[in-house]
Amino acid sequence: MNFKSILCSAAVLLPVVATAQQKAATPDLTFTTVVANPITSIKNQASSSTCWCFSTMAFLESEAIRINNIKDAKNYPDFSEMFVVNHSYQERAAKYVRLDGNLNFGPGSEPDDALHIMKDYGLVPQSIQEGLNYGTTLPSHSEMDASLLTYIEGINKRASRGLTAGWKNGFKGIVDAYLGECPESFEYNGKTMTPAEYRDSYKLNSDDYVSLTSFTHHPFYTKFALEISDNWRWDESYNVPLDVFMDVLYNAVKNGYTAVWGTDVSEAGFTRDGIGLLLDPNAGKAPAAGSDQEHWVGPAAPQAAAQAKPAGAPKEIVPTQEWRQEGYDNKSTTDDHGMQIYGIAKDQYGNEYFMVKNSWGETGKYKGIWYVSKNFVAGKSMDYTIHKDALPKDLKKKLGIN
Repeated sequence: MNFKSILCSAAVLLPVVATAQQKAATPDLTFTTVVANPITSIKNQASSSTCWCFSTMAFLESEAIRINNIKDAKNYPDFSEMFVVNHSYQERAAKYVRLDGNLNFGPGSEPDDALHIMKDYGLVPQSIQEGLNYGTTLPSHSEMDASLLTYIEGINKRASRGLTAGWKNGFKGIVDAYLGECPESFEYNGKTMTPAEYRDSYKLNSDDYVSLTSFTHHPFYTKFALEISDNWRWDESYNVPLDVFMDVLYNAVKNGYTAVWGTDVSEAGFTRDGIGLLLDPNAGKAPAAGSDQEHWVGPAAPQAAAQAKPAGAPKEIVPTQEWRQEGYDNKSTTDDHGMQIYGIAKDQYGNEYFMVKNSWGETGKYKGIWYVSKNFVAGKSMDYTIHKDALPKDLKKKLGIN
C-alpha cells in the first residue's frame, strides 16, 4: 500500500499518541467571508481511504449547481461515492493483473479516476447506492480492502499459468457484497433512467475538467503524469509556474468556480480546529489511530484547549517554486488527502485564506470547513482540478486547451 492509503485508512491500528498537529500552537483567528460558492452538505468518509472520491463528488455536485443554476438547496444533488468506488476498484484490479502486479493496489486514488468513471458509467444518486451493505452507518472499509488485496494478489500469482473468465466476476462479487451492485437503471423522481442519463441530466462532461500542478522537474506549459502511487491511471496534469498556479485558482474561486484539491495534511499547521497554516515543515510527526481525520491530525486531547497560542498574525513560510520542488523530491510534501476548495475568506489581519470543504463529518470549530492560508496551498498542493472555462483565455491557448 502507498503512503496515503496506509495513513488515510482508519483500518490501520496504530498507537494513539499526541501528534505534532495537536502540539502546534496556532493564532487565535477570526474570519470574514469574501466569497463562498455553493456546496452541498458535509459528508463523512469515516474509516475509508476514499477522500479522492468524496472530494470529487462534492466538486461535481457544486458543478451541477453552477451549470444548472440551481438556487434552492433542497434541489442540490447528492451523488453516490460508492458507485464510483465500486467501478474504480474493478478497473484497477484489471490493470493490476495486466501489469503483473506492478501497480499500486489500494483504496487511494485521484480525482481523474472519478471523472473516468463518470464518463464511462455515469453517476447515481446517493439514495440509490449508499454502499453500506456490511452493517455500519458510515463507511468502514478495512475488511473489504484486505479481502480485495488478498484476492487480487492470489489471482496475480497464478496469472502466468493462464486465467479463466471467472476471476473478474469473483472480484466483482466481493466489491458488490460490501458496496452494493451498481445499477444499470433505477427509478428516481418518478422516472426510470440509466446512470448515464442521470449524469447527463446535470450537463456534466468529464472532458470539461483539467488538472493543474506546479513542479520544475518537468517543463512548464506541458503535461505530465504526477509521479505518485495513487495516480494509477497515469493521468496527466498541466504544469505551470507557481504564480500562475495560484492566480488561476484564486480567480476561479472569485468567479464562481470550485476545485478539487490534492494536498499534504500531515503538517503541524493543519489542525483539528479547521485551520491550515504553513508552519515549520520539520515538526515531528507521530502515528495516530481511528478515523481518517485522526490519521492526519491526531485524536482529540483534553489538554489541547489549555495550550498557549501565539499572539498576533500568523507567521508562515512563504514558499517558492524551489521550496515546493524540494518538498516533493525529499518527501516532506506528500499526496495525503483530497478536499474541495470553494471560497475565500480574510482573517482579522487582512490575510486571505481558501475555504475548504472536508469529508471528515461536521467536525472541528467550523463544522467540517477548513480555512487554509494561501501560503499553505502554494507550498503543499499536489494539484487541483477545475473546469477548463475557469482558465484565462491566454493560458488555455498556451496549453492547447479548446
